[in-house]
Amino acid sequence: MTANWDVEDDELIGFVQQLVRIPSVYDTDPPHSVQSPHTEAEAAEAVAGKMREWGWDPTVEDVVPGRPNVVAVLDCGIPGPTLMFEGHTDVVSPGSHSDWSFPPYCAEIRDGRLLGRGSADMKGGLAAAMYGVRALQLQGEFPGRIVVAALCDEEGMMLGAKHFAKQPLAKEIDGVVVCEPEDYEVCAVSKGAIRLRVTVFGKMAHGAMPQHGRNPVPVAARMIVRLAELQDQLQQRNGTHEHLGDDYITTTMIQAGDLDQLNVIPARAVFLCDIRTTPAVDHDDLLFQIRQIVDETALESDCKAEADVIDDRPPVDTPIDSPVVSALVQAHVNVVGSQPAYGGVPGTTDGTILVRDAALHSVVYGPGDKWIAHQADEWVGVDDVKTCARVYAETASIFLNEAR
Repeated sequence: MTANWDVEDDELIGFVQQLVRIPSVYDTDPPHSVQSPHTEAEAAEAVAGKMREWGWDPTVEDVVPGRPNVVAVLDCGIPGPTLMFEGHTDVVSPGSHSDWSFPPYCAEIRDGRLLGRGSADMKGGLAAAMYGVRALQLQGEFPGRIVVAALCDEEGMMLGAKHFAKQPLAKEIDGVVVCEPEDYEVCAVSKGAIRLRVTVFGKMAHGAMPQHGRNPVPVAARMIVRLAELQDQLQQRNGTHEHLGDDYITTTMIQAGDLDQLNVIPARAVFLCDIRTTPAVDHDDLLFQIRQIVDETALESDCKAEADVIDDRPPVDTPIDSPVVSALVQAHVNVVGSQPAYGGVPGTTDGTILVRDAALHSVVYGPGDKWIAHQADEWVGVDDVKTCARVYAETASIFLNEAR
């Protein structure tokens, strides 16, 4: 190992605990105030406060009321590239507290594990990035710039990343490290996602006289079966990706009629699909095939139907020889003392949006078990957070000096 960074470990872990104790779950039930504990506002202010404590000058900007992005730019005035470290301040709901063996926001440390919702996904990674950059800053001047961004709404529609990608600063960034939990895997590839809503329009009628209506439910069912067949075709054609697995078209919700109106044929049926794709899938082509299935099935049943895209997030496939990936790999070697494993992100991250909307090169790497996110009894290893802070500092040093 050649890297030796002076990270303020005790402060780092204490700051992760501070963040985990903040229940920064976005509650969709209005109303919300700026100080509501059901937005990211309190966690964002904790991040901004720590940055100000270090003399940084963060910009805190509401993307929507009460849901701010926090962005700090460190610039020593020496020409060079711009590297971004990205994390998010929101967490998913803990669900039923009875499913947990400890309070979801306790932030206690037991047997080397820091416990609580958001510890791995991803307050541990966000804090590690901040303290890693702080360690680099304390070592002296560096070329180029570092952007540290704590964005809102990653767990929802990624409004924070979409907002940031539209800013002039985004066009000036040369590489992004997304600090999601990946258990030290270097993830230059991520699955794409299409969120799809299909609505089938029928004709309401009495359940005892179906001949007077057009029932959209069996039509929707036939569409779902055909979409499952399309999934099989995708998997057979594309095979299993080395890091991402298979392509999936998953129906996640069906709604038709009223449960209290058992004797009524509904006027419409709606189902939602969560589609996950590897880089082998062209989204435009796939959506064309899906709309063909929807239109043909509806026409066969004398119904109308619509397929609406709620969100379209393409797969990420950053070349492994990209400067940001190369710097991260070398940093891992220098800090950990061994070659890292390569992996893939089975879901999407804010990095997906930054690639889609700002054409940035991104790589995902952070502390925490990559499968622990959104589960009860979430935790992150204390030593892993400390190690990642050093890897981030080393990554920045390599990237900013070698990419000049």
